[in-house]
Amino acid sequence: MSKPIKSVLILVAVVAVGYLLYSKIFTSDEPATPAGGGGGPMAQKVAVDVYVVSPTAYQNSIVSTGTVLPNEDVELRSEVSGRVTNINFEEGSRVRKGQLLLTVNAAEMQAQLQKLQSNQKLYQDMEQRQRTLLEKDYISKQEYDQVSNQLATATADIQALKASLAKAYIRAPFDGVVGLRQVSEGSYVTASTPIARIVDVSPVKIEFSIPGRYSQMIKEGDKITFTAEGSPEVNEANIYAIQPNIDPATRTLQVRALFDNKNEEVRPGAFVRIGLGLKEVEEAILVPTESIIPEAEGHKLFLVKDGKAVPQIVKIGQRSETMIQILEGIEPGDTIIQSGVLQARPGSDLTIRRVKRPE
Repeated sequence: MSKPIKSVLILVAVVAVGYLLYSKIFTSDEPATPAGGGGGPMAQKVAVDVYVVSPTAYQNSIVSTGTVLPNEDVELRSEVSGRVTNINFEEGSRVRKGQLLLTVNAAEMQAQLQKLQSNQKLYQDMEQRQRTLLEKDYISKQEYDQVSNQLATATADIQALKASLAKAYIRAPFDGVVGLRQVSEGSYVTASTPIARIVDVSPVKIEFSIPGRYSQMIKEGDKITFTAEGSPEVNEANIYAIQPNIDPATRTLQVRALFDNKNEEVRPGAFVRIGLGLKEVEEAILVPTESIIPEAEGHKLFLVKDGKAVPQIVKIGQRSETMIQILEGIEPGDTIIQSGVLQARPGSDLTIRRVKRPE
């Protein structure tokens, strides 16, 4: 056999072997098998901690925030215009109801009052003389009535002027503390001029709101606890007033409580945190908060049945920092997934690492 023919045969043989190898590796109809054996994600067990449900006594409570309000709060203003002639209070001092605080110049009204009082005395003398003459039939009843009407008019004018004159003397409307003064002696004041603020800070009011769904669970006389901003002390107050309607915009109910504040340690305007205890439930179903999964339709959790995860829709009630009350969906004795919830799927096989029960 010649050398060229031999070379061609060798080349053909190499091409044939290469074709066979290519077909074997790249065109096989058998599916590739992943390393480590078969099975998908559902075949892998999910390691979880579980919680055994048991009835527990539970005190429903509401946590809210609120504001401290003064018992009474008035901005002092003058009802008459004039210059301030006398100031009878110190800033920040305590005053009593009716105490004279400030006087507005009333010299002109005093002069008018003296004039009217002089006229009144004159009309009184005239009325007495006319009455004597009328009794002796020396004058007519009409002549007497003229003088009597003049006396009555003068008396009414005096009473009106005295009422106006009283407005020149500004007095404390209630017991309280006077704030910072806004005017000085010699200042000209009108009805729109702020003079000072007087505040009653013992007691104080605690104003807060609760969700409307709890409106039937509270009443006047119920107690609340609160802590004021910047103070660790826990104080107690009594609810004294409840708004009759729920706010349709916020769906909340406004409530006020009264705190005696004898030492004036709580200042109006302070931010407070409030705790309000509701009716105690003797046998409540409570589960850990991390076991609940929020959904568009409501809430669900996973029950553990025969070693598998089973989803269950539940209706929740009150909640604390660590527990949530379940109103519908599970029963005492049920076992639920507490941790590992996010890895669980319906029907997942479970490996239980730890079992917890109510303390």
